Amino acid sequence: MPADAPGPATPRAGGARRAWDVRLLGLLGVLVLLCAVGYATRPDAFLTEGNISTILRLAAAIGVVSVGMTFVVLTAGIDLSVGSVVALASVWMTTVATQSYGPVVMVLCALLVGLGAGLVNGVLISYGRVVPFITTLAMLASARGLAERISGRRTQVVESPEFGAFFRGSLLGVPVLVWLFALVFAVGWVLLNRTTFGRRTLAVGGNAEAARLAGINVRRHIALVYALCGLCCGIAAIMVVARTNSGASTNGLSYELDAIAAVVIGGTALAGGRGTLLGTLVGVLIFTVLGNVFTLNNLDTDIQNIAKGLVIVVAVLLQHRTLRGRRAAATT
Repeated sequence: MPADAPGPATPRAGGARRAWDVRLLGLLGVLVLLCAVGYATRPDAFLTEGNISTILRLAAAIGVVSVGMTFVVLTAGIDLSVGSVVALASVWMTTVATQSYGPVVMVLCALLVGLGAGLVNGVLISYGRVVPFITTLAMLASARGLAERISGRRTQVVESPEFGAFFRGSLLGVPVLVWLFALVFAVGWVLLNRTTFGRRTLAVGGNAEAARLAGINVRRHIALVYALCGLCCGIAAIMVVARTNSGASTNGLSYELDAIAAVVIGGTALAGGRGTLLGTLVGVLIFTVLGNVFTLNNLDTDIQNIAKGLVIVVAVLLQHRTLRGRRAAATT
């Protein structure tokens, strides 16, 4: 069983479980190594309370998006529009008209915009038969363009003190944004590993035709998965606005790269049907710490992007190698 929960007590399931445990230990080892590099290069700044809080806050927003992306990739799909949807939701929730109704309406607006954009993606993919790459690429362009149109390409400052006081505060010494990410991750984990929805997600990604023959409404399920991803983008938009105290059409830039990278690094197969949210969590932390180490050492963003690209390529190559090994083992 590829999910976090233990699978049936069969030799194949046990082997898959051991392989996942080894992979998770390897990911944790990479995370520890990056932390060691960060401390070795900037011992005066890396392990400070302020820097750790910064890492967690940055990981929170992209982590929420990555939770939604995990479900999409598990169905053998992809969503290139997540960054643009975050930008659109952040802009729409910070317009003068929206803010005039107060922070509750601002939050609801972001959630509805994200959910609506995700549902459009899902309907076009599942019922319109448009491939996910093209559908989400179109949403990437249109959502970003709409965000620029609404905002006039200007940054919209949050005028509600209640919004900032809550989302920029802390609970038990931990930022509220981190608690929000933990809540989304926990709900996502339960949804994937303890509900019929999660089992159907894995089934659709593993073999859509077999899932259909088993009685699963594949089209409806795929539409719901993309809607879930859009809802996660809406939550992430709230977190970005809370962190920056503003909404802008430039919010969410490269979020699609970071989310896909975290999901792939975490062990979710691009072919669908296999993956875990726990791996995605470690992948998010790896990329966030990597970016933080580069920033602390004043390295250019282009070098960061090159490093991220190399990590993604290596992760995909390892996936293909693992898949070939399993196929070879299955034929013997």
